[in-house]
Amino acid sequence: MPKAAGGLPRQVREDLVRRLRRNRRAFRADDVQVVEGPLLRRAVGASALGNCMEWFDFGVYSYLAATIGKVFFPGASPGAQVVSSFATFAAAFVVRPLGGLVFGPLGDRLGRQKVLATTMIMMSMGTFVIGLIPSYATIGIAAPILLLLARMVQGFSTGGEYGGATTFVAEYAPDRRRGFLSSWLDFGTFVGYALGSALVTVLNLALTDDQMIAWGWRLPFLIAGPLGVIGLYMRLRLEESPAFQQQLDAHDTSMARESAGTEFKTIITEHWRPLLVCMGLVLLYNVTNYMVTGFLPTYQTETLNRSSSRADLLVLIGMVWIVLLITFIGRLSDRVGRRPVYGVAAAAMIVLAVPAFELIKRDAFAPSLCGVLLLATLLAFFAAPSAATLPALFPTAVRYAAMGIGFNIAVAAFGGTTPLVTEALVNVTGDDLVPAYYLMLAGAIGLVTVRFMPESAQVPLNGSQPMVGSREEQLELVTTSKELYEIAAGRPGGDDSPAEPTR
Repeated sequence: MPKAAGGLPRQVREDLVRRLRRNRRAFRADDVQVVEGPLLRRAVGASALGNCMEWFDFGVYSYLAATIGKVFFPGASPGAQVVSSFATFAAAFVVRPLGGLVFGPLGDRLGRQKVLATTMIMMSMGTFVIGLIPSYATIGIAAPILLLLARMVQGFSTGGEYGGATTFVAEYAPDRRRGFLSSWLDFGTFVGYALGSALVTVLNLALTDDQMIAWGWRLPFLIAGPLGVIGLYMRLRLEESPAFQQQLDAHDTSMARESAGTEFKTIITEHWRPLLVCMGLVLLYNVTNYMVTGFLPTYQTETLNRSSSRADLLVLIGMVWIVLLITFIGRLSDRVGRRPVYGVAAAAMIVLAVPAFELIKRDAFAPSLCGVLLLATLLAFFAAPSAATLPALFPTAVRYAAMGIGFNIAVAAFGGTTPLVTEALVNVTGDDLVPAYYLMLAGAIGLVTVRFMPESAQVPLNGSQPMVGSREEQLELVTTSKELYEIAAGRPGGDDSPAEPTR
């Protein structure tokens, strides 16, 4: 991010000047919120654990798609089994917007912490129940119906999970480190996926195909019960986010008096531009995400006719690579800005998608691994800044609900359907490069979206106080605001003049 006079990044200086103009005075200590380290670490850790658990399930389901198809759709052909399994996978995304519509307004009224504890309970229960559902051979058509219902419970809870978790972490994180700290949320995402996929890989190596179909596939889902209890305990110990508490302390009850319908109308009519930006960025991130995590394992086994152990290992290495990269890219987005990180990666997606899949198609392990790592690197660049960028698009009063709308509609329409659509297109066209073309389209949409995206690195969230991580940073910001204000008072007509001092 380019520097302005006084050593401050230009974006930070401009935001500070705007706030001084509005306040018509320099900052005082109570104008700058200090977040204590232990509280911040608990907030980030508990939120990341929820994402970890959610994606543990997705990793397990993606890697077990072929096995689940045999258990719950035994009468279909192998291709139809996989498509049916992915259709059940996609069904959870159909109800995600409904979960966002329910949990979003509740999060803006009751608080982020209460809703996140509720979504944790629902998510763990939905995952645990899948491991208990009898097979089609035991109870017939009731088996896939119960699987569908369990997936819908998961999807409904997830509709309030990611938007709430990103909102919660972003509202806790100091402005200068929001990209780095928020990237731990998606760090949890890929750790969960890697753990789930690693567990399935070990099971596939340790058990025969018959054992996996008979009972082995259930084990990863049953682990969700204990994980859910741990996550719930951590979330119940959290305090409400500073931004939400600030709104309550200011007696801002206007949103609390509004119905959910009125809040949604406000979001659509007054915040439609950031809503579209949110949806464009979510499309870019999640089409890539579900292509790599949801589709790539099955693409290798069903389209390229590889062994499941090799396919699982390649994607698992890709997930570990993302885990190693993601917090460094989050820190990079704090330094250079969110827009350059998104923009460069989106352009690279357009150029590199086809070469990546051409490498993945090679029989040799090394070229295939290079292709997977290339896609994983691009995914890391989309994932790292997302949890800091998306909540910053909306003001505190509607942030949770707006995230619930924008994020979940985009994920339901474009992200969760990616494995189903690409698998169907490959089967219809016979072209095994269709996934690459799909990624190129997502990259083009993302590149257009970045053009209209406001830069939010190092500046306070929309409608919130400046956030710092220590008393020293608080003093520095207060002192800088006084210096800017005194300069402005000495030359009220200057370009950077906040306002003349009130008398």
